[in-house]
Amino acid sequence: MQEKFRFKFIDLFSGIGAFHQALEALGGECVFASDIDKYAIETYYENYKMDSNCNIRDVNEKDIPEHDVLCGGFPCQAFSTAGHKKGFEDTRGTLFFEIARILKYHATKYIILENVKNLLGHDNGNTWKVIKNTLIELGYILTEKPIVMSPNYLGIPQLRERVFILGMHKSQLKKANTGLFYKKDGDLFLGEDIFLNIKTITRKEAPETSIYSVLDELTDEEAKDYEISDYEKRTLMAWDEFHKNIEPKVLGFPVWTFEFGGTYDYSDFPKWKQDYVKKNRKLYLDNKEFIDKWMAEYNVNDFKLRDKKFEWQAGEKYNSVWETSIQLRQSGIRCKKADYFPTLVAMVQTPIIGKYKRRMTPREVARLQSFPDSFIINKDLHQAYKQFGNSANIEIIKYLARQLLIDLISD
Repeated sequence: MQEKFRFKFIDLFSGIGAFHQALEALGGECVFASDIDKYAIETYYENYKMDSNCNIRDVNEKDIPEHDVLCGGFPCQAFSTAGHKKGFEDTRGTLFFEIARILKYHATKYIILENVKNLLGHDNGNTWKVIKNTLIELGYILTEKPIVMSPNYLGIPQLRERVFILGMHKSQLKKANTGLFYKKDGDLFLGEDIFLNIKTITRKEAPETSIYSVLDELTDEEAKDYEISDYEKRTLMAWDEFHKNIEPKVLGFPVWTFEFGGTYDYSDFPKWKQDYVKKNRKLYLDNKEFIDKWMAEYNVNDFKLRDKKFEWQAGEKYNSVWETSIQLRQSGIRCKKADYFPTLVAMVQTPIIGKYKRRMTPREVARLQSFPDSFIINKDLHQAYKQFGNSANIEIIKYLARQLLIDLISD
């Protein structure tokens, strides 16, 4: 017999259901989901047999089922009148307003929201100020400061710092566990300076991780679809030889081959760019004999512009490109330590595992966001990577929700 659900939640901007996974695991029942991306809607239905196909802008808040928790990773948007009013009215025309109007009508007990870390500094801090003021205006008690957490803080090998906004409606004060709150001065329930007491983990407290903990050992046949191209192999082979022969090994700046031997005047460049140009030209002169031979042997001048730029961000621990985690970005090739992967992004810039000369599989990428291996992945490879890049991390949501929803999930 299925265990009785302990609480109900709604999943806004639902994507492929990270919040659904997390809150259902804690005993919640999803009673409403909303998204507009057709592929995410497909994946959501495949996994939860629930239709999330609706634009929240078109939904009357009165038609949304009663619920205990509102959650979602909403898009970050500037407010056109930010700073002119206190809160709620400033949000009109934005997707956050859709959250606010639902909260205003339902006085939802608890909220769990997720966004990019840049939200805090977005629009010179006005965006966060309006969101905070709006939630307080609507009757919510928040943490004293926004929570910033990354999967690697919980032992998952991905560095992906995100902002989590947790709130509890003041109507729940008498019912809630008193350990959920703290006050700077005076009695707990007097005054306005009451904050949620949510334990977090800092970057300094993060445990050691390894990228290999989420990887599968693929057969040659299985790996075929994820192998890097011959051009990519040759390009990385060239940079491997470069790193092994150049001095010093750890540079602290991006290598730009198009500046090797350059003599033009760069005094009009921004200071940061002048610094890079100066260091690249010195690097060339200090290693001229090797670099000239290297450039000729690998026809470096014929590389794509992206591949003429190289950053070694793996420190002194690694000796070879093939020992690192590799990113191919428009800003250049980056070699990073093999302890955790850089932030997954919605674009297809899937990390390359140097040791295996291949990209991550969708299943491996899913593990970086803590999706179980039973999760049904979209058959379209591009969409699969995009969906996990857009997703929140399930284990972080569970970690925070357990504390916030203690009265809803405790026996």
